[in-house]
Amino acid sequence: MGTIVVASILFVIVALIIVRLVQNKKKGKSSCGCKCSACACAGSCHKKEKKL
Repeated sequence: MGTIVVASILFVIVALIIVRLVQNKKKGKSSCGCKCSACACAGSCHKKEKKL
């Protein structure tokens, strides 16, 4: 019984984290901690606008 309770609590916590990440993504926020020059994913999280 204890295993089911602990697993349920962990599932709820993970689900809330995923919901929060999706909401932040929709708002345009990222999990970036700045220092993007050293990040391998800098191009994917901070898309540069094309100048005409």
